[in-house]
Amino acid sequence: MTFPVARRAALSSLALALSIPSSLVLADDSMVAEVLVTANRSNQAARDVLSDHVVIGSDDIARSGARSVIDLLQMQRGIEVARNGGPGATSSVFIRGADNRQNVVMVDGVRIGSSTTGGASWSALPLADIERIEIVYGPLATMYGADALGGAVQIFTRRGAGAPRLTAAARIGSNGLREGEAAFSGSTGGAHSLNYAMAASRSGDDGFSATQPGAFSFNPDRDGYDKESASGQLAFQLAPGHDIGALFLHSRLDADYDAGAASYRARSVQKLDNVALFSRHQLGAAWLLSLQASEATDTSQDDSSAALSGRNRIETRQHALSIQNDIAIGDDLLQLVLERRSEEVISNSSGALNRRRDTDSAAASYSLRAGDHLASLSARVDDSSQYGANNTWGLGYGYRLTRALRLNASTGTSFRAPTFNELYYPGYGVASNRPEHGRNVEAGAYYSDGSNAASIAWYRNKVRDLLVSTSRCPVEVATHPFGCAYNVNRALLGGVSIGASTSLAGINLKAALDFQDPRDDTTGKQLARRSKRHAKLAADYAFGAATIGAEVQASGKRFDDAANRNALGGYGVVNLLGEYRFGQDWSALLRWNNVGDKRYALARYYATPGSNWFAGLRYGAR
Repeated sequence: MTFPVARRAALSSLALALSIPSSLVLADDSMVAEVLVTANRSNQAARDVLSDHVVIGSDDIARSGARSVIDLLQMQRGIEVARNGGPGATSSVFIRGADNRQNVVMVDGVRIGSSTTGGASWSALPLADIERIEIVYGPLATMYGADALGGAVQIFTRRGAGAPRLTAAARIGSNGLREGEAAFSGSTGGAHSLNYAMAASRSGDDGFSATQPGAFSFNPDRDGYDKESASGQLAFQLAPGHDIGALFLHSRLDADYDAGAASYRARSVQKLDNVALFSRHQLGAAWLLSLQASEATDTSQDDSSAALSGRNRIETRQHALSIQNDIAIGDDLLQLVLERRSEEVISNSSGALNRRRDTDSAAASYSLRAGDHLASLSARVDDSSQYGANNTWGLGYGYRLTRALRLNASTGTSFRAPTFNELYYPGYGVASNRPEHGRNVEAGAYYSDGSNAASIAWYRNKVRDLLVSTSRCPVEVATHPFGCAYNVNRALLGGVSIGASTSLAGINLKAALDFQDPRDDTTGKQLARRSKRHAKLAADYAFGAATIGAEVQASGKRFDDAANRNALGGYGVVNLLGEYRFGQDWSALLRWNNVGDKRYALARYYATPGSNWFAGLRYGAR
């Protein structure tokens, strides 16, 4: 599909969405009462958010029956995933065709990820500890700096409020699946209230062979995993309008993978450790001051052979300080932000990666509300000790045709910082590599009346100085005879994203359809592991205490390589689920994934689960 086709699809779909009677309109998010944090770093009514977005609440997570964050994200519009095997394998998330390295991921406001690979350790994130996920599409560089080129995902762990409550769940299933989780949360109330929440989980399975015949590392053994996690938050009210608190997240994933040697159990251990201290102070009726200090550690340790050379450990440590001022000016909001982020890499496999970079940032934004008009203006400068200063800006406008229907348009710039691998990895990195730069324009229509909703967004994101792995380096990099990372290409991330949800005859429906053209403009090739069309459909029906449902995931053809020589065929997968509630606090869940035992690939030579099931028991409301 060429980009003009996507544009024609956008115009025809927009006309259709605006002509459908409200009783038949579908959508993937409700914007009437929902509140978002990620779009502009403060609580904002979803109906006033100019960025395209999706919110996955606690009820959505519970009803989904998903086993992992990757499984949950795969069902959202605008998102594709790739995974090198089963649930514990290395995974990537593509937002609107943007690479895994071109998106920012946060947990409770703490930025996570590896500075060497440039992406989050998705498989290590514990779904059992998560209460809510916000996905914001499009560049958010003026809010979060480097890497927010395609979008941002923010994960919120459980928070304490109200009377004390306990939740617990257990699941068993195919391939020796075993999972258990428990959480306790609440609030003391009163003038000096204490909000608290604690959660812990453990999961694992015996797995299946991560690779398929043809892979150089193929080993037909089972590749299972074990994961354990814990998270917690405390928030204390010193006085009305003045709160202090702390939060943490720990997760450890021990996953098998194929390294070719049948006599040795190759495994990878991923550890995530986040901790943050925060305070919020209402300094007068119009001024809110927020402070946060955090540390995020991402550790990867491979054990591929009995030799010491087969035991590699790489750790990324990120320290961040932020000062944010939210100043209300009538119905408008002025934000002023100062931040400092330090990234340090510690590696026992290559001393060249043992480096640090510091980034100092200053940002300002203004959000305007005037009757049916909404507007935003933002700017930011990020000054890195490694690659210099980068300026970004954003401009958005929205107009409410009715209380339920709004039109949006926006434009903005962004950049992705080169990873430590792209800069310093021996025989591959080039120290003079520059950041990638993007410029995005988009327009959309959003409808939500509380029961029915629809959204459609057309976008065009041009990326220059794209960092790619070249097999033949330029003459100025004669020291890399076997290829290198280099700023040589341009990319276009363009398309149309449509979402819809409604209830018809008691059946809850949710649908998503994406037409996109993620291509390397220099070569004209389709970007690796990204399709031109993908769709999702979910339906459920409740009768009495029981609920039954079905999901369909479909994707067009993709390629596993930049040269588009190795095709990954399109696929469609059907999942079924059922839930039964008995008593006020108990429920049972049964889920059957890949009902047709479809054989497909998200990455070349890597296997995906065949037909599988799991059953679970849950106590307490999520």
